[in-house]
Amino acid sequence: MSDITRNRWDSLRQYTPARIATGRVGHAQPTRAQLQFQLDHARARDAVWHPLDSAQLAERLLKLGPPVLRVNSEVSDRAQYLQRPDLGRRLARADRSRLESAVGAAGAADVAIAVVDGLSSIAVETHAAPLLERLLPALRDNGLKLAPLSIVAQGRVAIGDEIGEALGARLSLVLIGERPGLSSPDSLGLYLTFGPRRGRVDAERNCVSNIRPPHGLDYERAVETCLYLCRNALQRRLSGVQLKDDSVVVDSPRTQRVPFFRDTRGRG
Repeated sequence: MSDITRNRWDSLRQYTPARIATGRVGHAQPTRAQLQFQLDHARARDAVWHPLDSAQLAERLLKLGPPVLRVNSEVSDRAQYLQRPDLGRRLARADRSRLESAVGAAGAADVAIAVVDGLSSIAVETHAAPLLERLLPALRDNGLKLAPLSIVAQGRVAIGDEIGEALGARLSLVLIGERPGLSSPDSLGLYLTFGPRRGRVDAERNCVSNIRPPHGLDYERAVETCLYLCRNALQRRLSGVQLKDDSVVVDSPRTQRVPFFRDTRGRG
């Protein structure tokens, strides 16, 4: 017979990965719950410190079509990255020059996409390529010209503003590893900014968060939301708190979906 005192919320555990209803033994946690906590904590730490394999990721992304450029922020190592977020928001000077040179060869673009390690390179290595396999064709099908893809080591969200500015793009999309939680060490975020340039603030961005099927947002829904935001950002010439995701996406066959894929170029 088990000595674990069950929690009346135990039946709710099937609906969430949150650490609830773990039970107790006397005044302590059960051994299983304590060991699971230590394992999840270790996975979260590994996600933060695991270095992004930029070369391998570049090989995967090159197969999707656009040129791929590997760049770095002003951070010198991972310890500095965690201590100096400001340096992670700025491109290394030499890499900014490389991006500006790429504009001369390809011309101005509508969308500049940056894949950034962030606080979970595991999320980037797991989800960036499958998401882009769906997103890039959808952007092209809607007449949007893509800048070269950038893979950024030791970067923060705001580095996408400088990348978009250097490439002369109207929109920047940043795919970045989100801060890992104890139940989500591999969550990918997507940030959209209209008119990217250095000095933009968080209120001027839109975020599609927790992309991590099957436990979070699936790739198809993330692409639909991203395209909806891109279309409206280009039409209204803004992003951030003034741009709401008012799309209606439901699974009921009696309700039609909003036509995300129509007239997304939005040259307004």
